[in-house]
Amino acid sequence: MEDKPIDEILDRLERRSIERASPGSALGRKPSWNATPFTALIATVLSQRNRDESTYRASERLFAAYDTPAKLMSAPEEKVDELIRSVNFHRGKTKAIREIARIVHEEMGDEVPSEIEQLMTLPMVGRKTANCVLAYAFRVDAICVDVHVHRISNRVGLVRSAAPEGTEEQLKMIVPRKRWRSVNELMVRFGQEVCTPVNPKHDICPIREFCDLYNGSMKD
Repeated sequence: MEDKPIDEILDRLERRSIERASPGSALGRKPSWNATPFTALIATVLSQRNRDESTYRASERLFAAYDTPAKLMSAPEEKVDELIRSVNFHRGKTKAIREIARIVHEEMGDEVPSEIEQLMTLPMVGRKTANCVLAYAFRVDAICVDVHVHRISNRVGLVRSAAPEGTEEQLKMIVPRKRWRSVNELMVRFGQEVCTPVNPKHDICPIREFCDLYNGSMKD
């Protein structure tokens, strides 16, 4: 596999991200709610298989009413479901986040764990979600590999892996540690808007010269 200029690739994605950000977008604004490890955890669960804007709206409504484990675990299920209705799979997420709140409050003393193994014992918290919480809530060096990061990394030829876990490990070997936390943020929006699952937009891609798919050396 050809070595890729990983810093140049991330620099170009970062420039695009800055150019695309605006005060009216989820990417361009800070949360209006109290940012805590708990709200970061819940918002990350809400973000699964969802776009940033919908996640932001749901999180804003939810945390305006219930921003602590005790409040959320005691909230009526139908009310929580109404508040997060803008996200995909809201019914399942309603049950999961109320149970997460209960566990964090009753079993963890209101402290969200900062270890990946403990985080992964919570409902709907897999390795990707746990890594995102570590990165964004606790500022731990971690790479969050979701479907976008996995797809883009393999398409470009940064890694060769059939599973997200392998993609994570291979990215850790080539991405400078100081940039681990930025990988997910940069690639998710890029994957939603340019390097889409079907018919990627090569004509506006800032990293196409480095991409194995664009250069014809792999099949999508």
